[in-house]
Amino acid sequence: MRNAALVLGLIGGVLAMIIGFFVYGYTVFIDWFGEIPDLAYQVDNPELYRTMAFLSPILAIAGGAMAKARALWGGVLMLIASAGIWYAFGFGVFTMFPIAFCGIGGLLAIAAGRPDEEHAHF
Repeated sequence: MRNAALVLGLIGGVLAMIIGFFVYGYTVFIDWFGEIPDLAYQVDNPELYRTMAFLSPILAIAGGAMAKARALWGGVLMLIASAGIWYAFGFGVFTMFPIAFCGIGGLLAIAAGRPDEEHAHF
């Protein structure tokens, strides 16, 4: 389960990073060039979008990378990343896979224990 959490966290983080590039770029573009009537408007809270576009992929990738050594910490980081993506960007066609990959990876990491050791990772 730790390997699955690692892979899901890394893939979810890379997908979230692609979304983050576009979200951050969109908000900066609108700041520089202004709104285009009937086409492009600035979001209500651009700092929230920029912060989550930066932090969520980092948390997901770091959580995925930690999943083998520190499954509890990695799982918590992936769940925070998943919640951050959902809170900032909502659940839609472009965000559903990063949210699902990070969320399932986080759950798998938290549920994982090493069968070859006497104690769990808690």
